[in-house]
Amino acid sequence: MSMTNMPKPATIDDASLIGRTLARAFDDDPMMGWFFPGGADGTGTAAADGPDGPGAAAREERLGRYFRTIFTRQYAHHGVCEYTQAAAAFWVPPGAQDKAVPDAATIEELSQILGDRAPLFRQAAEAAAGEGPPEPHWYLAVIGADPAAQGQGHGAALLRSGLAKADETGLPVYLESSKPANLPFYEHFGFTVLGEVRLPGGGPALWPMRRAPGGGPPAGV
Repeated sequence: MSMTNMPKPATIDDASLIGRTLARAFDDDPMMGWFFPGGADGTGTAAADGPDGPGAAAREERLGRYFRTIFTRQYAHHGVCEYTQAAAAFWVPPGAQDKAVPDAATIEELSQILGDRAPLFRQAAEAAAGEGPPEPHWYLAVIGADPAAQGQGHGAALLRSGLAKADETGLPVYLESSKPANLPFYEHFGFTVLGEVRLPGGGPALWPMRRAPGGGPPAGV
């Protein structure tokens, strides 16, 4: 493992880097595309100036604000957050999941970022929360790597780090994948698809996944 993809604990001081990294990581994610369709004013109007124009830049800025907000107001306080130079991951250990739920001030801030998509976001969050297992578990809330560093092992390094912590406790890990192309990646690390959940309001699908305790990554990954 190189120094650039070595996981490090994330603190509030890392919020700007983490926000930029995750905004790029989730730029082509179907769920984030549903909540942040590309309009420069947050109204859901599609950007008409191409992938590098001002509308795309505004969308990336809003995505960055979203990830900075949930990091600084939720996961940095109640989760296990790690990052590399090109990736970040937010985990919620057992016993902290009720605390990691957004409070009223966080919901208000997210609503301002999401604009007219805020009601859809709340409905989707409720739908996803209803799929979580009742058993004690670790929850992988967010993981993403900058596409510019694809293939350099940043996401895998963060995933291995979190899974090792879960294995030490002998508990399963749960996540929801919002990108079908990522399912084989998680399956390679021992996750199994539990089903498919369609987001309310005509939104994209989520795939809940579970990894059994000790089902570590294959050798050589």
